[in-house]
Amino acid sequence: MKKTIMMKVLALTLAVSPLFASAAMLTRQLQLGMSGADVSALQTFLAQDRTIYPQGLVTGYFGSLTKSAVSNFQARYGISTVGRVGPQTLAFINNMMLNGSPVGDVSPARVIGQVSVSTSNNQVTMSWNTAVNTTASVYYSTSPLTLTEATDYSPFMISGGAVTNLDNNFSTSHSRTITGLSRNTTYYYVIYVKDAQGNESITLPATFQTTN
Repeated sequence: MKKTIMMKVLALTLAVSPLFASAAMLTRQLQLGMSGADVSALQTFLAQDRTIYPQGLVTGYFGSLTKSAVSNFQARYGISTVGRVGPQTLAFINNMMLNGSPVGDVSPARVIGQVSVSTSNNQVTMSWNTAVNTTASVYYSTSPLTLTEATDYSPFMISGGAVTNLDNNFSTSHSRTITGLSRNTTYYYVIYVKDAQGNESITLPATFQTTN
């Protein structure tokens, strides 16, 4: 009888108390019905703000509460509120984890490392690394780029007159040079990578400026 009561108390405690773990970078897109350590990492991250994830439960299962929390996060930061972690949301969360939270283990990440940008009056060279072999694309334009999440695992959409600079070779070290640019002009860009298993990662929109 005593053991039964203790088990009920434990079950109640787990049901109402948030469980916290160290934040880790996310390496895949996540949606309703999925489970795993990366879902726990996502829930841990979202639980830091109870206005986004009031329940704060870290279960490792992407259920309706997590979907609602992801939607709240997307609404907060001006991302389409689709309730799943697509490429844009993935990049946004990983960027926040890198800059605002301790990162537990980034070794398996298909996440794009810090981008080095070197410009001249008519070209730019971008360099970055990934922890696994990926292909790479650079989308760039003189107009702001807008990323839109898909509602399933189809590719994200980029609007704003983007041009793609594609490299189909799998590598962990990437360097892309874009020529024929205009002098003293601000360009908007996004970097997209994809590994052999289809895992994707994308940077947040950023800018560079050519010289005179």
